[in-house]
Amino acid sequence: MLYNGGTLYIDDGKPTTRGFAESLRNLHDVVPTIYFNVPKGYEELISALRQDAGLREKFFKGIKLTFYAAAALPRHLAEELDALAVETIGQRVLMLNGFGATETAPSVLGSTLETSEPGNIGLPLPGVTIKLVPSGGKLEARVRSPSILPGYWKDQSNTAKAFDEEGFYRFGDAFRFADIDHPSRGFIFDGRVTEDFKLLTGTWVSVGPLRARLIAAFAPLVKDAVIAGHDQNEICALVFPDLEACRALAPAAAASQTDSEVLASVPVRDAFRVFLGEMARASTGSSTKIARLMLLDEPPSIDANEITDKGSINQRAVLTRRAKLIEELYAEVRSDRILTPREQVGSNRSANRQQEKT
Repeated sequence: MLYNGGTLYIDDGKPTTRGFAESLRNLHDVVPTIYFNVPKGYEELISALRQDAGLREKFFKGIKLTFYAAAALPRHLAEELDALAVETIGQRVLMLNGFGATETAPSVLGSTLETSEPGNIGLPLPGVTIKLVPSGGKLEARVRSPSILPGYWKDQSNTAKAFDEEGFYRFGDAFRFADIDHPSRGFIFDGRVTEDFKLLTGTWVSVGPLRARLIAAFAPLVKDAVIAGHDQNEICALVFPDLEACRALAPAAAASQTDSEVLASVPVRDAFRVFLGEMARASTGSSTKIARLMLLDEPPSIDANEITDKGSINQRAVLTRRAKLIEELYAEVRSDRILTPREQVGSNRSANRQQEKT
């Protein structure tokens, strides 16, 4: 903004269903040329653009570039934003993203035209050195740069933990190459090393990529999910559904039903069971197979730290706050709320997809 003599508008809305109303009011007043948000914010924006033709025309008329950070953007959201742009102005709008932390002031990686695929966090910025350290079957990313903080104020203990013996800052995150034979094609965020766990078999479960696979496999029925299974034989999941998409599976009945009744309805349960079965068949082993899941009608709570101010899920906080639900998932006697994979239930996936689109 400074280099190009632009104007920066700081939005005081929040990337939540309730907090995004302020952001929408601001977008009616200001037509941006570059738009920044987190994935949850884009989810709310896309929903609003879909319903408001006036806002859609105004937004895409001025926008030249969109940018996201803080979490990985699900591919189906990127594709839907592209579709709305093509429908409105006849072309896609370039979307970029980056990676960093408060401690790195803040960016250390950034995507380019060549690395603008959803999930690709790009390449190191000038002056940044990346070190990849094998950790539990992943590559833990560590960085060194003049922009990184020298330490935490009057906190030698946390400062020592934050840096390795060569002075590289530890994110606690893992990267993988978008194309291992061509490193210049950027990196893919590969989850939090600290979130990963082992099953009783000793098999590592990579939480971030598995959560992303679940959301993609169930799109657009799932907003977010939390993966469980530490010291268990199987992986289970707590799922935060997209209630609007779930209601579309049986619109006539859903109109008079509460959220809980919608999630307990036969069309919704059947759809999730079929999708869970398809995901299970595509799994390569116990570390990628979700055995059971539970649909939650209570969204993640910011007050309980289940979701951050940036709209990303806090895996550990959800597992802690909803520990009784995890116990229910692994109980020998399964409750009616627990869903398991099913091969077919009356209709197939394509039929369900068509119903959702309708």
